[in-house]
Amino acid sequence: MDVKRENHIIDANNRILGRLAVEIAYFLQGKHRPDFVPYHDKGDFVIVKNASKIKLTGKKTESKIYYHHSGYMGGLKKIPFKKVFEKDPCEILKKAVWGMLPKNKLREQRIKRLKIKK
Repeated sequence: MDVKRENHIIDANNRILGRLAVEIAYFLQGKHRPDFVPYHDKGDFVIVKNASKIKLTGKKTESKIYYHHSGYMGGLKKIPFKKVFEKDPCEILKKAVWGMLPKNKLREQRIKRLKIKK
């Protein structure tokens, strides 16, 4: 099974985070192809430019929090959106796309085809 993968270049300038993540996940899964099947990885490469200019609607920049748990008792970590965005804006988009991809064995292969540039 030989898949010809294309490159999709997307400009994130003044785009809303969630809507952009849906579009990227669509290309990574290969849903735009006529021969799409959910159990084959036929998606394309996606290159995102200007990730630092992504917008959020409402008051999410102040109120959105990312959670992570270490697995130990009392190991819940909370990181606000602003802190993550200042450190690495590419991580915000990657987390959003990761959540949009189906939760199966192909998820890690698909996210590797995503390249994000500040």
